[in-house]
Amino acid sequence: MQTSFTASQLADPAIQEANDILRKCVHCGFCTATCPTYVLLGDELDGPRGRIYLIKEMLENDKPASAGVVKHIDRCLTCLSCTTTCPSGVDYMHLVDRGRVHIEKTFRRPWAERLLRAVLAAVLPYPSRFRLALWGAWLARPFRTLMPGRLRGMVEMAPGRITAASSGDRPQVFAAQGPRRKRVALLTGCAQRVLRPAINEATVRVLTRHGCEVVVLGNLGCCGALVHHMGREDETLAVVKANVEAIEREAEAGGLDAVVINASGCGTMVKDYGHILSDDDVWAEPARRTAALARDVSEVMTELGLKDPVPIPWPGGGPRIVAYHSACSMQHGQGLRQEPVALLAQAGIEVREPAEGHLCCGSAGTYNLLQTEIAARLGARKAANLEGLGATVIATGNIGCLVQLAGTTTASVVHTVELLDWATGGPPPDELA
Repeated sequence: MQTSFTASQLADPAIQEANDILRKCVHCGFCTATCPTYVLLGDELDGPRGRIYLIKEMLENDKPASAGVVKHIDRCLTCLSCTTTCPSGVDYMHLVDRGRVHIEKTFRRPWAERLLRAVLAAVLPYPSRFRLALWGAWLARPFRTLMPGRLRGMVEMAPGRITAASSGDRPQVFAAQGPRRKRVALLTGCAQRVLRPAINEATVRVLTRHGCEVVVLGNLGCCGALVHHMGREDETLAVVKANVEAIEREAEAGGLDAVVINASGCGTMVKDYGHILSDDDVWAEPARRTAALARDVSEVMTELGLKDPVPIPWPGGGPRIVAYHSACSMQHGQGLRQEPVALLAQAGIEVREPAEGHLCCGSAGTYNLLQTEIAARLGARKAANLEGLGATVIATGNIGCLVQLAGTTTASVVHTVELLDWATGGPPPDELA
């Protein structure tokens, strides 16, 4: 793709990077076939190629984003299926990130949308605030039919039962069982701690059972993905620097073999810390070290090797069959496709994957709260594909996908690590008990 940035524009490292990315695009259109929004809507501007053109024009002309551009960029799930498909290696993720920063700086959204986005940024990354908000949503459920669309959708997505905070999320060290093989820090996350604290508990059990000393840090917060995907650059940089500092301090004090992450959306973000801070002379190298330590729990368990599984009584007494949903951030963002499937198979579980496994379920961070109609259509499509596999249990490695699917299917939806924990001596997931 030809570009026409000026020399002064190219002096900005962010624009230089965008220029390099744009020039790799050859207009082939392969990406449109695997883009969920293009598949649903059939609009060129709601596919990667169209969005690339919109971002190019916006950045080249250095002009404020228009309402039309914002609509199509907002509809992007950042699922990165296009990146997996692209034969030219176009780095769409970092291009759309740059486009969103420009939108945030130059476009004034309607007041209701500004308020909603500000509330999401101020609440979701903070577990205590999020838990309080869920209680409010629970109390408001009887009146949801009187609410406008997005607010009604948010209230309907709130769980019917709000779990208490887990003691395992407090700062502490969990000793390895037997000889210590690794010392790891666990990113406990933000929304996951409130929506499904059992995932972190299962992660700690399975890691310690396999010889890991697990450190829970009190000063390690939200990964920053939520504000990052909203284009809120200053907030993103502050969060990333705080987390890098916390990891660096712990690595220097006690040594770390890995930062274990059990939400693949967070994993994609933390593995990108080195890029996010690459232009900062002070933080670039520490951020690269933190990114190099980041591992999905399935990667760490693959390295450790799964212990011989114990017999697990499957619900209903039928065969142990799981429909596996590979989160976009797992398969496209991190390139992890075989590790979770292989681990489940080693645990004595038959794994079935849908033909449309590359398409997003519609969760995508806050997407299902901001683009409710498209998200609902994608969720229903994904649920139908998974249910068609003949399994009553669905496994996934990302909390957003788990919540999205749990609201659209009658099957039990669990995290992959909960099954690995159960199969190696832990308790059954609550959904399967």
